[in-house]
Amino acid sequence: MINDRVLSIILGGGQGSRLYPLTEKRSKPAVPIAGKYRLVDIPISNCINSDMKRMYVLTQFNSASLNRHIKNTYHFSFFSSAFVDVLAAEQTIKSDKWFQGTADAVRQSMDHFLQHDFEFALILSGDQLYQMDYNDIINKHIESKAEISVATYPVNAKDATSFGILKSDENNLITSFIEKPSSDLLVDWKSDVGEEMKSQGREYLGSMGIYVFNRDLLIELMADESTVDFGKEIIPQSIEKYRTVSYPFEGYWTDIGNIDSFFEANIGLTDDIPKFNLYDSKQRVYTNARILPTSKISGTSLDKAVVSEGCIISAAKIEKSVIGIRSRIGKDSTIINTYMMGNDDYESLEGINKNNTEILVGIGERCFIKNTIIDKNVRIGDDVRINGGPHLEDTETDKYVIKDGIVVIKKGTVIPKGFVL
Repeated sequence: MINDRVLSIILGGGQGSRLYPLTEKRSKPAVPIAGKYRLVDIPISNCINSDMKRMYVLTQFNSASLNRHIKNTYHFSFFSSAFVDVLAAEQTIKSDKWFQGTADAVRQSMDHFLQHDFEFALILSGDQLYQMDYNDIINKHIESKAEISVATYPVNAKDATSFGILKSDENNLITSFIEKPSSDLLVDWKSDVGEEMKSQGREYLGSMGIYVFNRDLLIELMADESTVDFGKEIIPQSIEKYRTVSYPFEGYWTDIGNIDSFFEANIGLTDDIPKFNLYDSKQRVYTNARILPTSKISGTSLDKAVVSEGCIISAAKIEKSVIGIRSRIGKDSTIINTYMMGNDDYESLEGINKNNTEILVGIGERCFIKNTIIDKNVRIGDDVRINGGPHLEDTETDKYVIKDGIVVIKKGTVIPKGFVL
């Protein structure tokens, strides 16, 4: 079987500065999405759905919550070879440095990988939202006699400067590649992407950061310690030396490496027919199987709202918003175009009385929240007004960050009663 010949390697990314402050206290793969999942659940779920169940997750920053999530979530049979292991950067005799890039992360972890029998290394990114059957890219890799395969997706001119852009021939053989080109160079990098993509301005073939390497070639490439990144060095240098093939992906895919795209991807789940389908029984997204009660909603008008388990809601209105697990929202509050991540625990009456807590976990009464990301375990007092939008300048305080008009309330923050932004 093909899946027995594959080892999956999920790159957790670096410090995640583009997703700050969501990555201030956690690694990028551990960032909560869609109210109840974590980013790392996406590639892991795709692997499980593709019956490829030998996985490593590589990370080095704030990995404690990621370790805990994976330990509590992914359990396989004792009689199976399946596993999901986290590999954090570690000092060894061979290297005392942190991961210097995507390829260096794989290089420093090779001793762990080579303990397993595999023919193909499937290298995945930990900060993307998509559903893919990886058997397809592996089959195409084998059929085309490729030594390296690169999953590709058409992107527009605005996004192209953030991607590796490539060109391929009629056999999908990659002929040229440039990493994150400046806008003045893009005129020479358009590809024939079909009429539908062309009408959307998606004329540049972008690398998705998803690769397939033949085992022996990966070992050979990793022996060269001067290369530290797949996009900047390994792929461009391999085009003329090795058979490097493009795998065009036609489904929904988005890179959610920054606050703007992260916010858009989550709010997009509230659409009547969302581009990312959480309701496909054949492409399930797995996560921690928490034992939570059903959500309780009193006197609330809901429109295009995604509400997770265990919530207690008495809001006046929730519109085009994602409400995470164990969220509490008080009376007469209005929540619009907002992603509320929820809480790690419930607050008991005994705890409230003991700590003399005036502002409870969650959102208080008579609040107005719009265009906002509320990280976990935030306390927002009564009569708070937060109206995000392009009228706000980018800024950072100890309680919140504003990026591109989106207000991000930091994890565990207390917003006092009557606060206005």
